[in-house]
Amino acid sequence: MPICQLPGHLINQIAAGEVVERPASVVKELVENSLDSGARAISIDIIAGGQKLIRVRDDGSGIPRDEMALALSRHATSKISSLEDLEAVVSLGFRGEALPSIASVARMTLVSRFGDSAWQVEADNGSLTEPAPAAHPMGTTVEVHDLFYNTPARKKFLRTERTELNHIDKWIRRLALARLDVAFTVTHNRRTTLNLKAATDDESRLQRVNAICGESFASQTMLINRESDGVALSGWIGLPTYNRSQADLQFWFVNGRSISDKTLAHAARHAYRDVLFHGRFPAYVLQLAIDPTLVDANAHPAKLEIRFRDSRMVHGFVSQAIEHALRDTRPGGHDISPAPSTTLLKSHVIRQSTMSLPSGGGRSSSVAEAMAAYQALGAVPMTGQNLPGSASSPPLGFALAQLAGIYILAENSDGLVVIDMHAAHERIVYEKLKLSFADKAITRQPLLVPTTVSVSESEASLVEESGDLFSQLGLSVDRSGPTSVLIREVPAMLRQGDAEALVRDVISDLQESGTSNRVEDICHDILATMACHGSVRANRSMTIPEMNALLREMESTERADQCNHGRPTWTNISLAELDRLFLRGQ
Repeated sequence: MPICQLPGHLINQIAAGEVVERPASVVKELVENSLDSGARAISIDIIAGGQKLIRVRDDGSGIPRDEMALALSRHATSKISSLEDLEAVVSLGFRGEALPSIASVARMTLVSRFGDSAWQVEADNGSLTEPAPAAHPMGTTVEVHDLFYNTPARKKFLRTERTELNHIDKWIRRLALARLDVAFTVTHNRRTTLNLKAATDDESRLQRVNAICGESFASQTMLINRESDGVALSGWIGLPTYNRSQADLQFWFVNGRSISDKTLAHAARHAYRDVLFHGRFPAYVLQLAIDPTLVDANAHPAKLEIRFRDSRMVHGFVSQAIEHALRDTRPGGHDISPAPSTTLLKSHVIRQSTMSLPSGGGRSSSVAEAMAAYQALGAVPMTGQNLPGSASSPPLGFALAQLAGIYILAENSDGLVVIDMHAAHERIVYEKLKLSFADKAITRQPLLVPTTVSVSESEASLVEESGDLFSQLGLSVDRSGPTSVLIREVPAMLRQGDAEALVRDVISDLQESGTSNRVEDICHDILATMACHGSVRANRSMTIPEMNALLREMESTERADQCNHGRPTWTNISLAELDRLFLRGQ
């Protein structure tokens, strides 16, 4: 077949293959256009999972009459006009492919008011009507009827109405998290399924997070807001004790764009590395603001992925910002913001067991000793019913007894505190070992016989380019041939380990995220094992002063809310909960 120019309509349908995968793709593109127009309120009406009708209304700036036909032409956009604009793009849609691509596989009606007049055009199978006067408030409405009616092969790939609606709902919720200041209303088959008011303060923003991500997440998050060298990270991160079986509650937004990025995901995973239970995933809603010239937003046809010019810098900033926030996950060290106007209660399991006080330690004498110690710190605690509000006793209160040789029972101003003494002490010892390890430069151990590792040519080049990073990790690795590297030295702490596997893992990290924390993570694993063996064991009898000393150390130790394996170290049962258990006041 000779080379020939493709017809315009066929070009649009090929482009639609990239842009319009399913009804959710249409919703995403239209809502992003609305957001780019400056809309403050957007309504989305769906019929039959989007296969019959998708209608998106906004109160944005609108489209002038003489630009309506141009808006339905390929590569026509108001968002960029030069290469410099493309390299610094901040708008969500900028390719000018969405509307013509959608119009090539559906029947479309476009109505918009700009200034004092409103106009309407209709597109069907490549043909476009002349603009006609219409009645419409300020903004734009796009109606998409009978998606894929003229491409039956693609229509066969659509799933059930419920499945397609779920995909639409997922994208709308992502966009609603990206733009908390915009109101969203969604109906399906004329029934309202989502109604979100514009969020303009911390309380209403948390209300939206609660509505989209769930009450359990919103009640167990920390607000994060950090900025350094022109890069800012803000949003909500879940407490380590709130985690998931899969990475289904992880939202990343870069300059307002919802994206999936390996560098950011790896950075967050690294920050949570020693506070999460094995095989569990953190939850977060995070916005990264960065100079748009440092981001390539044009790396994916549907703009779902991006590239950073300096991924190592971004990885380091994000990882350190999240890790810094997580350091304060200790008793009394962080502020959990509960969902507004909602009562959020923890569920507790009360197990019957015998309680024994250590010899020589009655309640009054033990509390008196604890009070004396606490007064030396400049505070004057009170006990029992005399505790005034949340301010006179330390977060974990004062020890009362040991339970089953495993738990410490304590009383604070809120009620009863139960502490897993081994898990708590394990975290205390681990953090001390990490500080001691960080204070010293990594000691290297030369290998008796240097190890040659066969790698690909690109991996060998990566090793050659990353010599400084390998050196910082305590590794001496040189390129010894086109497809081989030579390991000469390893960190002394890892001298008994598999040097080849370690280097291969570091190379894999560099390829994925531009950096590696492999050596640090392995060293910390060793320290965690040492901490576990060096911590107080179960069935060890502790005196009241020993218990109180442990509680005070927990309150001053970073990440003390969970042990090295991510398990919680303590829980609190309020007096109100105890009253309900015993039907007091009823």
